[in-house]
Amino acid sequence: MSRSTGPALLARSRPVGLGDTESVTAGTQQREPAGRPPAPPLAAAELDRLRGAVAEALGNFLDRQRETLASMDPRLVPVVDEVRAVAEGGKRLRPAFAYWGWRGAGGDDRPEIITAVAALEWVQACALIHDDVMDGSDTRRGRPSVHRQFASRHAQGGWTGSAARFGDAVAVLLGDMCLVWAGQLLRESAAAVPGITPPVLAAALTVYDEMCAEVMAGQYLDVLAQAQGGADRLDPVGEALRVARFKSAKYTVERPLHLGAALAGAGPELAAAYTAYGLPVGEAFQLRDDVLGVFGDPAVTGKPAGDDLREGKRTVLVGLTLQRANPAQAGAVRRLLGDPRLDAEGVATLRGVITDTGALAATEQLIDELAAQAAKAVTGGEVAEPARDVLANLIVAATARAT
Repeated sequence: MSRSTGPALLARSRPVGLGDTESVTAGTQQREPAGRPPAPPLAAAELDRLRGAVAEALGNFLDRQRETLASMDPRLVPVVDEVRAVAEGGKRLRPAFAYWGWRGAGGDDRPEIITAVAALEWVQACALIHDDVMDGSDTRRGRPSVHRQFASRHAQGGWTGSAARFGDAVAVLLGDMCLVWAGQLLRESAAAVPGITPPVLAAALTVYDEMCAEVMAGQYLDVLAQAQGGADRLDPVGEALRVARFKSAKYTVERPLHLGAALAGAGPELAAAYTAYGLPVGEAFQLRDDVLGVFGDPAVTGKPAGDDLREGKRTVLVGLTLQRANPAQAGAVRRLLGDPRLDAEGVATLRGVITDTGALAATEQLIDELAAQAAKAVTGGEVAEPARDVLANLIVAATARAT
């Protein structure tokens, strides 16, 4: 099979019929030693500003929820405290893209809209909590995952039944609670913004509902791909891209942009421009995450090295490896990928295959092409300033290698 990479590979492997406006032909962490520069000052400053405002909004909301749950039963207080810990940290990219989607539609800078788009962090918290249960992950952002935290509570308390089942059950409930809170915070906060009439809010909530459904669909496709194996599938790269699109790309960038635009009452022309920008940025973001899942530093990722390999993630990185592997290399991938007992030697073996086949370099090239495509898309006149400039800078913030 040809080992060609870059635009031709993407055009051949990219799923069709999923909202593309055109084929990708140009443009758009260890890891190779060279790294992208850090986020440009404008993007970094905006992320810092929004990160602080989003954290304040989430904290205020959780304080109210803590009082509500404590009034039901004091034993519910640890639920809020655990969610608070999960929600700490992160780049807050989803609220940032939603906020700049609003600004790009002509919306003004106001704290109420930041509170409204902060609700996307509860969708993210739901996805992280549930994802850790599905993957059996022990850690998240350098601390025990939610299901492990509550399994430990069960064991330390000497309670009856299975500690693991208790932890899983609580994590499912906490993830569901986060999703409920997301809708609540979005509706309440957006309704308080001047100019967001009930019809405008209804249109924005339709975008939000579609986003949530897409995330769940993408999660299912991810779980299905792991269950079915995928080593001998006809198009492992195309299937992995489809999962990446629905599980991450759309709800990380495109749909938050659409949500911000809808809250501002924007029409379909701006939504199309946001799609042309948002999908490649979101896909590049997920490809970067895939690389970090194999080559990342645990001190940066907050998860053990090689966790994605133990979980058998069928990523674009793995798909490219299988496309390019010789029989011996493919045999090593089939033998080791998805082994929950994979040790450091096994991780090193798989990393070597991924690098030696050129799959790592091809993935990096694909990230660059997607970033260039997004940069080209955001130069049009549909997006109002200063959002156009900020969105161009946010491409680097979303796709840069961890250093």
